[in-house]
Amino acid sequence: MLGPADVRELAGALGVRPTKQRGQNFVIDPNTVRRIVRTAGVRPDDTVLEIGPGLGSLTLALLETAERVTAVEIDDVLAAALPATVRARLPERADRFSLVHEDALRVTRLPGRAPTALVANLPYNVAVPVLLHMLATFPGIERTLVMVQAEVADRLAAAPGSKVYGVPSVKAAWYCEVKRAGAIGRNVFWPAPNVDSGLVSLVRRPRPPQTSASREEVFAVVDAAFAQRRKTLRAALAGWAGSGAAAEAALRAAGVSPQARGESLTVAEFAAIAERGPRGAGTPDVQDAADAQEVQEAWKRRSAAAAQEEHTP
Repeated sequence: MLGPADVRELAGALGVRPTKQRGQNFVIDPNTVRRIVRTAGVRPDDTVLEIGPGLGSLTLALLETAERVTAVEIDDVLAAALPATVRARLPERADRFSLVHEDALRVTRLPGRAPTALVANLPYNVAVPVLLHMLATFPGIERTLVMVQAEVADRLAAAPGSKVYGVPSVKAAWYCEVKRAGAIGRNVFWPAPNVDSGLVSLVRRPRPPQTSASREEVFAVVDAAFAQRRKTLRAALAGWAGSGAAAEAALRAAGVSPQARGESLTVAEFAAIAERGPRGAGTPDVQDAADAQEVQEAWKRRSAAAAQEEHTP
């Protein structure tokens, strides 16, 4: 594990100073990284995907438990140094670690086995886009635990009707059951941020909400609804539908009041509206169907393994 002195020593040797541009705040408390791994429910057979590993505090804790860890790091200096840190601190597990030096928002492939879990201290400035990109790109991720700014954690886990319910809430709910999983203070980071942090747990649904609309079509409705969240859906969706009258017709066909606002709708209701949109019911998205099948297969494998373990003397 890396304590405060270890983190500063490593950073000094590399000439690294955390930058606001990349939302870097390094965890310096070993108890916090242990708590994250424990809360994430990391298992010995998991392949864990970590985003923004930094100097490796969480990476080392994940490697102690998981089968494999793949970390994605955009910073040139940090990406070059992390494999050496793993070899020096955890040599017996070093062959279970992979480093991808790339922008997480552009990653579409990973080496080795597909990830089954995502655990990360996400950079504050790109937390939501990175999270949604990973959930969309790697459907085999069953469980996710991310540490994000407290305000972002509230938005991701918000339920319909909440003042902070919005685009991140709905899009995360498309993929997962989402809930807050704890609070993190400022003093466990270097440098200490000006805001508190929170843990968010996301457990993948066996399949997306049942709908003939594609994910892109549903998300287009969500984006339109919250672009003008103070307006009624009839007004907010007029541009998406082509006119206020067309928006009202789609809403009524979906069983949603034209006078409602986006913050009151579930992800299933947004999907129902998308089905009645200007492009019609459409053809189910091929990628969504493939994703759903892969997720179901992953859950079947995990359930079978758990059952076998339970009955093994």
